Amino acid sequence: MTPSPPQAPFVVVTTSQSFDHACAALEAAIPSHGFGLLGSHDLGGTLRHKGIAFAEQCRIFEVCQPQQAARVLSADMALNMALPCRISVYTEAGQTRIGMISPMAMLSALSSDPALAAVAAEVEATTRAIITTAAETTP
Repeated sequence: MTPSPPQAPFVVVTTSQSFDHACAALEAAIPSHGFGLLGSHDLGGTLRHKGIAFAEQCRIFEVCQPQQAARVLSADMALNMALPCRISVYTEAGQTRIGMISPMAMLSALSSDPALAAVAAEVEATTRAIITTAAETTP
């Protein structure tokens, strides 16, 4: 696993795994860190199915930790539009990457509530651990 150059508000790591293996590793890492997988979307496949020439792979995983989500929604119901967290596995220039938008960066842009900043920090620590676990899993 190689961290990509910092590009806040993004958290991205490059892995030596194939796209399919990285997707499977991410699916396995999610529940092992106390999050649930709500669903996944094959964005690359959808674009190709619509007749768009798209060479890369991209699968978006929607993940959630219900207690954290409830804390966010209790503070500001409008933040439902920022949930659930999304972690993507994608290919770019022949490399497989796993990444997300930083929960801390996203919530700080949407709210100045210090309680939400604490939730975002906890969620970010866990989702970073999910990404690292998935990226370091050996095929």
